[in-house]
Amino acid sequence: MDMYEIVMKNPVLAILRNVPLEQTLDYAEAIVAGGIRFFEVALNSKDGLKQISVLRKRYGDRCLIGAGTAITVELAEKALNAGAQFLLTPGTPTDVLEYCAKNNVKLLPGVLTPSEIAASLEYGYKTMKLFPAGAMPLNYVKSLKGPFDQGNYVAIGGVCPSNYKSFFASGYLGVGMASNLMPAEAAANGDWEACAAAVRKIVDDLKKA
Repeated sequence: MDMYEIVMKNPVLAILRNVPLEQTLDYAEAIVAGGIRFFEVALNSKDGLKQISVLRKRYGDRCLIGAGTAITVELAEKALNAGAQFLLTPGTPTDVLEYCAKNNVKLLPGVLTPSEIAASLEYGYKTMKLFPAGAMPLNYVKSLKGPFDQGNYVAIGGVCPSNYKSFFASGYLGVGMASNLMPAEAAANGDWEACAAAVRKIVDDLKKA
């Protein structure tokens, strides 16, 4: 249910938001070729549910495909029925937390404040998505670990290839990146080899660090 072990093994989350449906597999293949197998598909994208199904059909259990922006139980159920292996929320909607806890659904609840962290911990979710991480001082996560020493955080929002290492150095367990994971021009031109190389550099640099 808690995602600590998963994030430990997959410290970089690739976020697909508003990726055209026809580019889904090419986009994902570049990320996989670069060494990342941990995905979030935003449910408020036009074809989010379809993309989850397409990715699960292609990769089966070789990749972890999650659904982000699961802000209601109805959306959560639709995402799980489409094949999502875990969920993410931008906040801590009590009904979604309760639904996931009762049904042993893997979840990265979105938190920013101590109250939201307390709510996540109450339902057994110790590994959380801190959003928007880039809007907070880097030492914010260390301050949170004072009263909430059992909490672990994935930094999402404002994370990019030029700063992601600083989040790890500040105590984050993982990071998530969306369109800035790969060069925008290369992605727009369908230069998937260049995209894969950019992702591979992030993965390789992280391993060295």
